[in-house]
Amino acid sequence: MIEKLYDLKKTQIDRKLVEKGRLMQEIAAIEAELTITQTKINTTGVQPHGAISDFAILQMHKNSMKKHMFNLEIRRKNLDRKHQLVVDELIELQKESEQFNYILQEEKKEKIRLALKAEEEASSEYMQSKYIRLKG
Repeated sequence: MIEKLYDLKKTQIDRKLVEKGRLMQEIAAIEAELTITQTKINTTGVQPHGAISDFAILQMHKNSMKKHMFNLEIRRKNLDRKHQLVVDELIELQKESEQFNYILQEEKKEKIRLALKAEEEASSEYMQSKYIRLKG
């Protein structure tokens, strides 16, 4: 039973690690998109002697990119929170897994100890029976 629980915890840990990796990839993609958008904001411009409407359009474009960045930041913060929750769950699962592993190891040691004790008793009985036969 303990072995099944241990295996279950190992499976849960593996799933959480996959989820953690996926979240980290999403965060990295958002950070890359933020960098690209910030670069676009910094490098976007108009002709020096263009019409006034060009400046208004440019400002609207920059505002839309800033809003996009704001939305990305919110999404990244949400992903960071989820990532932290997954990390906390992973830590808890690893603790539980280590506890079950410890119990399994103790059970194995106990089985070995009992087997050695039974073997010792059998050996002792054999020696006693041999000694009795030799005396008798």
